[in-house]
Amino acid sequence: MKKLGISVYPNYSKPETYLDYIDLAAYYGVSHIFTCLLSHEDKLSTIVKQFKTLTTRAKKHNMSVIIDVAPKLFSKYNIDYKDLKFFADLDVTGFRLDESFTGAEEALMSYNKYGLQIELNASNATNYVNCIFDYEPKSDIFTGCHNFYPHRFSGLKLNHMLYASQLYKAHGLPVSAFISSPSAKFGPWAVSEGLCTLEMHRDMPIDIQAKHLWSSGMIDNVIIANMFANEKELKLLSEIDPDILSFKVDLNPKITKLDKAIILEQLHFNRGDISPNMIRSTQSRVKFKDKTFPVYNPINIKRGDIIIESSKYEHYAGELQIALNSMPNSGRSNVVGKINSKEVFLLDTVRPWQKFKFYVN
Repeated sequence: MKKLGISVYPNYSKPETYLDYIDLAAYYGVSHIFTCLLSHEDKLSTIVKQFKTLTTRAKKHNMSVIIDVAPKLFSKYNIDYKDLKFFADLDVTGFRLDESFTGAEEALMSYNKYGLQIELNASNATNYVNCIFDYEPKSDIFTGCHNFYPHRFSGLKLNHMLYASQLYKAHGLPVSAFISSPSAKFGPWAVSEGLCTLEMHRDMPIDIQAKHLWSSGMIDNVIIANMFANEKELKLLSEIDPDILSFKVDLNPKITKLDKAIILEQLHFNRGDISPNMIRSTQSRVKFKDKTFPVYNPINIKRGDIIIESSKYEHYAGELQIALNSMPNSGRSNVVGKINSKEVFLLDTVRPWQKFKFYVN
């Protein structure tokens, strides 16, 4: 099951503020919390108190909590990788290793008696995860989780993220990545110029970031890296179905009632025999084969345009298409709407047989 998460950094906020944030996020369906021990400078007793306050509230809402650590903290806080009682006492669901051990330690930790999950840094695209699996770990304990990048221009390239994620997906592991809230102010570090995994997301609306990650087919869990996202953003994210790519569309004022129903009331999927020029959703031509589709807007076709074929195209009549490239119009195709300009790039993520839907701005 795909999850939506938030991040909470107790050392940057008063308890009443971040506890209210957890309550609000839970109301909007958030089921996961990321937090960070790496940026803490407090004494251990203060840290334990802060995280216990956080995890107690999270458990009230059945939220999972993953805490970011590194091998150097195992030494600093006398954490025994053969026992992991430290994390169990914090009452977290598991921990993320921002840096690695040798692979043998990770494999041994997967057999911890507390059932703690172990997240691995998925952003480096090395043989790390394969090395761990060479040591015969308990595989269902592991997940992958990408980094976020507070410094502008330092985020990952899309192709790199997809490749790195595939290394984890090959072992059947779920993978998480981060998005950035434009309204949020705080991350775990002093620099916070947006906290996203992909550099291309840094200035995008938060819902488009999430839709892009889920539609990539490589990311299972999407986490807001900075705090505090506002209620409007949380609501927007709660309305996204992670399994179906939803496009914002602008419809042609001339659109017929039937064409509008095809666009907004049907579940669409791309044909398996894909075209480089268009995404084809063909079930509407079957369902409405007895209907008439008059020609009313046969203008030249541009990338992102939504087309429904007229009856002059005979057995194609009623087929919905999304243009991937600009094309001349034969005079038989109705341009009935267009994908919102900010979301046109999402067309590149649509795979054969992938499901998608539309909604009006």
